[in-house]
Amino acid sequence: MACAAGIAAAQQSPTAPTAKTLSPQDADLAWQKATAKFAPQRQAILSRVAKHMNDGPFRNDWASLQHYSSPQWYDDAKFGIFIHWGVYSVPAFGSEWYSRNMYQQSMPDFAHHVATYGPQSKFGYKDFIPMFKAEHFDPQAWAKLFKDAGARYVVPVAEHHDGFAMYNSQLSEWTAVKMGPHRDVIGELEKAVRADGMRFGVSSHRAEHDWFFDGGRQFDSDVNDPRYAGLYGPAEAHMAKDDQNLADDWTYVSQAWLDDWLARTAELIDDYHPDLIYFDWWIGHPTFRNTLPKMLAYYYNEGAKRDGVVVNYKLGDFAEGAGTLDIERGQLTGIHPTHWQTDTSISNASWGYIKNDTYKSPKELIHLLVDVVSKNGNLQLNIGPRADGTIPEDAQKVLLAMGGWLKTNGDAIYGSKPWRTFGEGPTEVVGGTFQDTKTKPYTAEDFRFTTKNGALCAIELGWPEGGKAVIHSIKPDDHVRAVSLLANGQRVEWQQQPDGLHLSLPAQPVGDYAYVYRIELAQ
Repeated sequence: MACAAGIAAAQQSPTAPTAKTLSPQDADLAWQKATAKFAPQRQAILSRVAKHMNDGPFRNDWASLQHYSSPQWYDDAKFGIFIHWGVYSVPAFGSEWYSRNMYQQSMPDFAHHVATYGPQSKFGYKDFIPMFKAEHFDPQAWAKLFKDAGARYVVPVAEHHDGFAMYNSQLSEWTAVKMGPHRDVIGELEKAVRADGMRFGVSSHRAEHDWFFDGGRQFDSDVNDPRYAGLYGPAEAHMAKDDQNLADDWTYVSQAWLDDWLARTAELIDDYHPDLIYFDWWIGHPTFRNTLPKMLAYYYNEGAKRDGVVVNYKLGDFAEGAGTLDIERGQLTGIHPTHWQTDTSISNASWGYIKNDTYKSPKELIHLLVDVVSKNGNLQLNIGPRADGTIPEDAQKVLLAMGGWLKTNGDAIYGSKPWRTFGEGPTEVVGGTFQDTKTKPYTAEDFRFTTKNGALCAIELGWPEGGKAVIHSIKPDDHVRAVSLLANGQRVEWQQQPDGLHLSLPAQPVGDYAYVYRIELAQ
């Protein structure tokens, strides 16, 4: 509790500065001064990266990295769990961006913070850290839930934009080991997840931390206190017309920041050996272009000694093919030639836990999973635990319902491949990022297709009236031999006609959200 006491004592200091407009260079120097004590450890990691980044089939250049392909374990996994959990779970308001928005004077989070906790000069983001106790965090129980949900890999956020490391970093004093829970959250989860036979990854959002607290520079707040620069970072003025259009982003990024980002990422690689690393969008900023290949070569060559690793990136952030494309809260409209991923949250308003959030239905998420898998993709589904380490009961129910469906129908998902077409039917998704709320509900005329072990799986996204269905994509020359319901093995009556495969279905399986027909075709 010494760290909490130190924070409280610093709050009472009469010398804390007020609003301070710093030049980009001065803001960066203030951060460098606050983290100078970690320079030897940082340099040791950077030297190790420089020495070993080319030890393997990859080199630290984009041409070499474009020979990457996702490993078989990942292509077969199809379904993973994402976890946004951190200090931002304490206020439980707005979203996981509360750490930024509480300093943005035009945001509801700002007004809420002042009304609830007082002015940011007296109670800043750092003051939530002692309240983040994680007293009910049970990594073994979490792992069991994720396995029962049917997940094959688990990816907690190791560090969000807020700069608070959820792991035992030797490059910062602002970590979950030294403050708050006083536990290595990432290390404990790694052991529990792997003990249950799942793959383990980490997510790093540190790149954005360079500017995340810039709003606190504009008024009297604790962001301006140099004693907290190790947490708040440079807090550079974020100069972007559109956060997603990095070509218009003029935010200052120093070489010192890039070096620190590389060292912290390599630290995660060396200490936790993740099977997957997920990066948020800002690593696509042009200043990262020369640093990224070093990290990728180092990580891919380390993974080549095992059975391969994955790096998820947003469109345009990497040279095409140098990693695994992630479409945030969105989908693709057709089969992608290489494996890809979508990530979305089980809740509707936020990635992190907030009070009174609502949750997507199991049916909606199973249909999303089926559509994505039919197009050669994976679904990484996010949950947001409460600050005390409990997972909301509504989220648990959704996960277990998905797991129930996968237990009986998973043979159409895990280890499957796309067919010659992803599907048929009247319902089309809107392609691109942040489009997941624009998709209309599927109907019984909507089918998605996968293949496995020589069989075709046709997944109907609704039960047809009268128990009669037609799959138009199956032509007369496809030579069907047998059809059965995958969930219970029941035989399905069928006829091939010029307009497709006609099915006369048995009784509707109880409690299913999508219906899988295993179709044997003549070789």
